[in-house]
Amino acid sequence: MTKITYREAVRAGLRDALQRNPRVFLMGEDVGKYGGTYACSKGLLDEFGPERIRDTPLSESTFVGAGIGAALGGMRPIVEVMTVNFSLLALDQILNNAATLRHMSGGQFNVPLVVRMATGAGRQMAAQHSHSLEGWYAHIPGITVLTPATVTDARG
Repeated sequence: MTKITYREAVRAGLRDALQRNPRVFLMGEDVGKYGGTYACSKGLLDEFGPERIRDTPLSESTFVGAGIGAALGGMRPIVEVMTVNFSLLALDQILNNAATLRHMSGGQFNVPLVVRMATGAGRQMAAQHSHSLEGWYAHIPGITVLTPATVTDARG
């Protein structure tokens, strides 16, 4: 049996999604040249190019909104928010747009969007980056929260 880390499993899952569907792309802070804050996207820029692996400015509301627009336009974006507390800067986009558009449009619009974010206490993350808001997000209609319990979960 091959042993891999969570980081490697997440990278493999991202690679699988990118290989399976040309409409899938990844965007977020430092996901390209830097390889992701947690190195989960390391090497993907070289493999898939800047059209599919897109670095964004530090403007969570803007790039989450761009992901929503891309999803409405037929793309399958994976938007990476560096840490869960930064998702609060995009709260209006996540709750009042991504989560509600299907209901508000009577099922006419679907927002196939994945928002990836790290949650919980981590090494050298300090108090402001150690929130665990996934339970709160799980109570918002229109949002599905997935939290991997195993390395296999992290890939699939």
